[in-house]
Amino acid sequence: MAVTQRRGRRIMMTPEELDEFLTTQRTCRVATVSADGAPHVSTLWFVWDGKSLWLYSITRSKRWADLRRDPRVAVVVDTGEEYDQLRGVEVSGSVEFVGEVPRTGEPCPELDAVERLFAHKNFGLDEMPHDGRHAWMRLTPEATASWDFRKLADL
Repeated sequence: MAVTQRRGRRIMMTPEELDEFLTTQRTCRVATVSADGAPHVSTLWFVWDGKSLWLYSITRSKRWADLRRDPRVAVVVDTGEEYDQLRGVEVSGSVEFVGEVPRTGEPCPELDAVERLFAHKNFGLDEMPHDGRHAWMRLTPEATASWDFRKLADL
């Protein structure tokens, strides 16, 4: 993943830290642009495959409609309660829609590994349950910024 961060380099995550963080976290905040130009932010579960963030969204949502019209997105994954424990990553770019819409489980080799990861991480299952209401979007980051305030103690 290309790191495009300039400010805060001393507290940014290494590529290995970034990968571990995105692999273990579950919830992200997805920012889209509404039809009237206003921002819209919503919460969603995700999975990271080492290169891309995969979002499994309800297809009858404002988020889905926004991204169908304008695929540009910013996603934040963060954690921490106390100031010196804050950690997070912001990735941005444009989503690509993958598989059938809505997803019913038709064979799609591109989704095999992603769905196994998602099912295991979020449901403790070996196979992805499909409800005919969700579909997949892939975000391969064009820009990335990260922070790990735990590193402030070393400065």
